[in-house]
Amino acid sequence: MNTKPFGQTGANVSVVGQGTWYLDHGDRKRAVAALQRGLDLGMTHIDTAEMYGDAELVIADAIAGRREEVFLVSKVLPSNASRRGTITACERSLKRLKTDRLDCYLLHWRGSYDLADTVAAFEDLVKAGKIKSWGVSNFDADDLDEILDVSGKGRIACNQVLYHLKERAIEHAVIPWCEKHGVAVVAYSPFGHDDFPDERSKGGAVLARIAEARRATPRQIALSFLTRATTVFAIPKASSAEHAGENAAAGDLVLTKEEISALDAAFPRGPKPRGLPML
Repeated sequence: MNTKPFGQTGANVSVVGQGTWYLDHGDRKRAVAALQRGLDLGMTHIDTAEMYGDAELVIADAIAGRREEVFLVSKVLPSNASRRGTITACERSLKRLKTDRLDCYLLHWRGSYDLADTVAAFEDLVKAGKIKSWGVSNFDADDLDEILDVSGKGRIACNQVLYHLKERAIEHAVIPWCEKHGVAVVAYSPFGHDDFPDERSKGGAVLARIAEARRATPRQIALSFLTRATTVFAIPKASSAEHAGENAAAGDLVLTKEEISALDAAFPRGPKPRGLPML
């Protein structure tokens, strides 16, 4: 599994990690097995959130006795992101995850609380040793400008955003902003939301052709394409150990310039949207 620097945190993190949205909706033992298989294969970046129901509890079971292997991330809801509320939410997540610290803690999306209050809480948590770094999710470039003004340089670890072959809006401004400021980009829902390209479609046929030539699966090719930039990581969810293995195999797959060009043409990023897409 390839790793690369996660922003300016000093941590090297697996290019492909493990998302957990809806992970608590299926069989618990199967979900734990999937996460553990992912860890075995080097997908040590595990992402969750207080919004994800009992996902934090599932993760606690999966990482028991293996906490040192994991780069663990959770998120605070905007409705809890006051200075006191952020700290309380973090402490609640730590308890559910059965750990004493998070490697990164994110504001899930912008809400009504002043960013200065949330950032102050993040910094309080860093000083207390409860989180090692902090970042944001679903922030567009102008939002990032605002929080940078509040936090100062070098404090924002990452921005977690929607990014898949059919939704490349972040390439217009978000990825360039993050590259300029040393911020990691984490792609959530990298296979889309129940709309992964069908091989019968024009783009899907290109994806399938490249996958066949590389003796890989279309999903592995998609993950490799999305993480081609040095700042970008991906956190696909796996509902089974087999699926986790498929995702992990993409972590050391590097596409050629010709393959990237073919996918770029097959899945054009389109014009810059008015607002940042999110799920």
